[in-house]
Amino acid sequence: MAFTVAMAEIAGRPEACIETGGKLYPVATAAARHGVSSPGNSPVLWFADWARSFAALSALAEKAPGAWGDIAVPLAGAKLFAPLTYPGKILCAGANYYDHIAEMGVPDTRKEAQRLFFFFKPPKNAVVGPGKTVRMPIDTKSFDWEVELAAVIGKTARAVSEADALGHIGAYTVGIDFSARDLNRVPESFFKLDWVAGKAHDTCGPLGPVVVPAAFIQNPQDLALSLKVNGETKQNARTSGMIFSIAEQIAKLSRIMTLDPGDVVMTGTPAGVGAPKGTFLKVGDKVDATIESIGTLSVEIMPS
Repeated sequence: MAFTVAMAEIAGRPEACIETGGKLYPVATAAARHGVSSPGNSPVLWFADWARSFAALSALAEKAPGAWGDIAVPLAGAKLFAPLTYPGKILCAGANYYDHIAEMGVPDTRKEAQRLFFFFKPPKNAVVGPGKTVRMPIDTKSFDWEVELAAVIGKTARAVSEADALGHIGAYTVGIDFSARDLNRVPESFFKLDWVAGKAHDTCGPLGPVVVPAAFIQNPQDLALSLKVNGETKQNARTSGMIFSIAEQIAKLSRIMTLDPGDVVMTGTPAGVGAPKGTFLKVGDKVDATIESIGTLSVEIMPS
């Protein structure tokens, strides 16, 4: 039976849950009822042995609807937190959709003219979940949005091939890469760009609302993804528009560093960001990021 993983407020405290059939089931309580040991209350730790965790969670999901109705909480209306607190690393692919590099003014959009590159977001400071969770970075006047498919590593990857790369992904979720475009640019410097000042601000890496095991995503390379600001659609594309596939990204990263279970790879964003039109976010704006087969991650921009 298909299920997702969430962190939700149950009886006044955060609980790791499986969600199936639109209802949340606290894993610790369900495991105790099932007579097995709980995998713990931190989903990110489940990825340390994802094969075992997935089997245990699958067994709970099969039994959940009929056995544990008294502990079920409707997903609709539940208070959700970031489902992964906290990843070991958050690695983000830059400029990885054909339509996005075109809108950003790249003159030669052929794949052979591009270079796959990555930057970091700080896991403990950047990751937040749904709700009024994102703070406007200090000093920015150009706060921008980017919806991204986020891949969660489920098996250690070191120098893996493209053919084997997807087998190292345990799950997927929705990510938003918020950026301070003005702080990112340093035209007077030798390097021209400051990726830390532009991308590493507190609360600027929301993840959620749930994590979907990779086994339930038939083709991650062809999912619809979109983003709205205050109800207006800004981005609307498919993951098939990536320049470098998810498998290529995992293979490349694993030749630079070991990818550990629980790490997150943000795979790039399509066209429709604010920078080309000079349209940026302000305090009070609501951002809804949606990816097919996963769900909608909704956040609101708060003061610094």
